[in-house]
Amino acid sequence: MSYRLPARMTRRPELTVIAMASLLMLTEIAAAQSATAAPAAELAPVTVQSNQGSMRPGALREDIVRTESISERAIERSGATNINEAVDKNPGIAVQVECSICNVRNVLLNNLPGRFTTLLIDGIPIFSSVSSAYGLDSVSVYGLERIDIARGAGASLIAPEALSGTVNIITKRPTQDENRARLQFGSYGSQQADAYIARPFDGGAIAATFNYNKHDSVDTDGNGISEFTGFNRKLGGLSLFLDDVGGFKVRSRFDIVSEDRGGGALGTDYAAIKADRTGNPFDFSKGPHGSPDPSGWINPADGTLIPYNDGRGGFSEIIFTDRLQFVSSGERRIGDGTLRLAFGAAQHKQDSFYEGSYYDAKQMQYYGEVSYRQPVGEWLLTGGLSYRYEDLKSNGITTDGTAVAGIDDYSYRVPGLFLQAYSTFLDDALELNASLRYDDHNVFGSIVTPRLNLLYHHTPTLSSRFSAGTGFRAPTSFFEQDHGILDTIRIERLITQPEESTNFSYALNYADERLAVTGSYNFNRIKNFATLDTGGIDANGDPITIFASATENVTVQGVDFNLSYQFTPALVMSAGGERFWYTVPPGTIIFARPDYKLFLSADLDQGPFELTAKVVVNGPSDLNKFHNDGSGLQNRYNFDATPKRDKSPTFATLDLRGQYNLNRNFAFYAGVDNVFDYTQADQESFLWLDGDGAVDVTHIWGPNRGRYLYAGVRLAF
Repeated sequence: MSYRLPARMTRRPELTVIAMASLLMLTEIAAAQSATAAPAAELAPVTVQSNQGSMRPGALREDIVRTESISERAIERSGATNINEAVDKNPGIAVQVECSICNVRNVLLNNLPGRFTTLLIDGIPIFSSVSSAYGLDSVSVYGLERIDIARGAGASLIAPEALSGTVNIITKRPTQDENRARLQFGSYGSQQADAYIARPFDGGAIAATFNYNKHDSVDTDGNGISEFTGFNRKLGGLSLFLDDVGGFKVRSRFDIVSEDRGGGALGTDYAAIKADRTGNPFDFSKGPHGSPDPSGWINPADGTLIPYNDGRGGFSEIIFTDRLQFVSSGERRIGDGTLRLAFGAAQHKQDSFYEGSYYDAKQMQYYGEVSYRQPVGEWLLTGGLSYRYEDLKSNGITTDGTAVAGIDDYSYRVPGLFLQAYSTFLDDALELNASLRYDDHNVFGSIVTPRLNLLYHHTPTLSSRFSAGTGFRAPTSFFEQDHGILDTIRIERLITQPEESTNFSYALNYADERLAVTGSYNFNRIKNFATLDTGGIDANGDPITIFASATENVTVQGVDFNLSYQFTPALVMSAGGERFWYTVPPGTIIFARPDYKLFLSADLDQGPFELTAKVVVNGPSDLNKFHNDGSGLQNRYNFDATPKRDKSPTFATLDLRGQYNLNRNFAFYAGVDNVFDYTQADQESFLWLDGDGAVDVTHIWGPNRGRYLYAGVRLAF
């Protein structure tokens, strides 16, 4: 069989050159501005306590919508390098890996699928299901002020598609000269370098970030197929803050991303891996329930050996991503009101190889908003217009050499109107926020989404929040449930209605100077849940994919709590937990979620030492429920043709990090993630067979990387 390679999408190597040149230019501009400004006052050394104010676990921001924040300090102490790592391992918040080879990862809020989480950059939505698949790993957390997380449908007035909530990253506005750098080395050939340069000036501030991150593929069970994807990632960012531009206070941010990642066959000679399409370089006898024959696996249907002969390329997924994005917003006082203008634009390119298939995609996104906030009597009213544009153009080649153009193309244009009213009652003890959106979707027509939020202050330290409302989301491409080109000639799109959510939640919060605790209940029912069936056949007998809506609703409800207590000025301990219940019709939520999780952490600052420890206990997952093939069972098998387990085991992970501050300019740090070296591959393979012996790579319930050690230095000058 011959394979035709498509014309390679332009890799744009000039992106990195442009980024570096821009960073250098920015530094010079900032230095010049800084030279004319008054010199910054020398600050006396201070002891910074972690988890202060609304940033503590269990604390909420004062917003009427329940909002949890992760501070810059907490991000650093977690050892996170990107947005996925920064928000993971918190009650009601998780990051799910959806492919054991390419490691697609999505942020889950209230344990709903990742496509229902909207990422905002400084309050502007500019990511889609396609760009989020690999793009969230490339959202750096260096140079952030905080991350705000709001859970629940309609949590954002401007993002009704966020059926599970929003993650909003807030860029840090420099207030003094800063020059920071970080250099880190770790297990599995990992290397990381970060730089942050910031210069305030008279009338504004400017900042630049750069991040380089490299990691080798990891093969835990020794069969030659990785479970943790290797990558080489380069990020650059520029931020500009201006205090008066025609009366507007403006913040803008430009980011550039270039990432190569490859999973499956080990190594980084990607051209050679793609070209290797015959023979068996793997050993399928390795790992728990491995095949009795290293050359292939056993067919569960008849017990015969199915030999593997597709080379390294047949079990590899290689993705090259280039992304440019820009967001800007400005606010200006007009009379008693405030006018806000916002704009965002992103170009996302993906050049992919999926186990012998090719998929190239280019996506453009735009967002525009104008709104005005004005007090009217006892009410504060906000009204506005928004416009969202999102399209995808793709082409590819299937494993048999068939060209497929536009298999998942779409174009959405959505003008919208929104109105929000806020007031207080009962001597300001009760706050009410009610909103209504009207969106005119070019495919799904007119959609109205109401929302009500209530905040009641029982005492100065105790409050209740209740939210109820609806949201909608227009299904996009098969990236929502399948990460690569499908081995079919086309997608039959049968979706006629958007996914619709009915949601309500209640949260009780207490916070004083030492204790902060929040307990909550969340309910979300989704109608017209988008599903994907790759086993369709058209009238000519050709294989097709059916993209349709589930006839039954999906319901996810759960309770969670999060608390922290300041035992001493130096010691903070935190605890949390979550328990969720799922109504999951076959073919809807297809990635397993645990029944419960428990969390325990400690942060200690003692003189020059900073120590952090975090334990996460993962309860069992009902694999039959999520992998249900319609019979109530999952119909999945190991390479020796024995059935996959019905439930995953309970397991715990422990992460440790310590830092020694030599002085205010220099610090050493070291850490260990997954101290117990627990991996799913030691218990059960990520790979699975269906009843006819076809192989897939999505049997995922546990960690895909074992013990990870790292150490580095931080510089500030």
